[in-house]
Amino acid sequence: MAAKIQTVSKKIMRRIYSHKRGWVFVPIDFVDFEGRKPALKALAKLTSQGKIRRITKGFYYYPRFHHFLGEVPPDYEQIAKAIARKNGLRIQRTGAYAANILGLSDQVPAQIVFLTDGSSRTVSIGNQRITFKKTATLYMVTAGRISGLVIQALRYLGKDSVDHVTINKLKRCLSQKDKKQLFRDISLAPAWISEVIRKIAQ
Repeated sequence: MAAKIQTVSKKIMRRIYSHKRGWVFVPIDFVDFEGRKPALKALAKLTSQGKIRRITKGFYYYPRFHHFLGEVPPDYEQIAKAIARKNGLRIQRTGAYAANILGLSDQVPAQIVFLTDGSSRTVSIGNQRITFKKTATLYMVTAGRISGLVIQALRYLGKDSVDHVTINKLKRCLSQKDKKQLFRDISLAPAWISEVIRKIAQ
């Protein structure tokens, strides 16, 4: 059994190394390595060795470091994605959080909210609280795509607040690949946002 755990531990670390530091993961990310029980034992071993951190029950972290601050806590995005994978959910960033990510707002939201096709709930992991808000399937069609992020950010800002400055910011920060994806999803946006997307993608 010890030899099996050692083998699974090596496989898990190889997968962890394939991600950037800051990745948050759950046992289900490794069940293809001999199943859940060996994965749990291997994760416990790697935690005791200091190679990974256990944030809370069932959630682990590949620590990221700042040259001055030292080890930094996992971010909301990584935690939310891990929760989504664990529960088989789709999630979509929304509101001030989406606008802030795109550089359209300097406001750092006090509460991080994700839309989901699962049940509404608030999850606390360490000092971080993330709210999942159940929404209609219509709003989840673009989940996980740049178009979903842009649509939610523009919806948050509102039609009257989106001007040429906003459009130019998005033109600069989005890649050509992003713009092509936006244009492909243009029919999924409200009419006024579709017009904004046309201007961004030009």
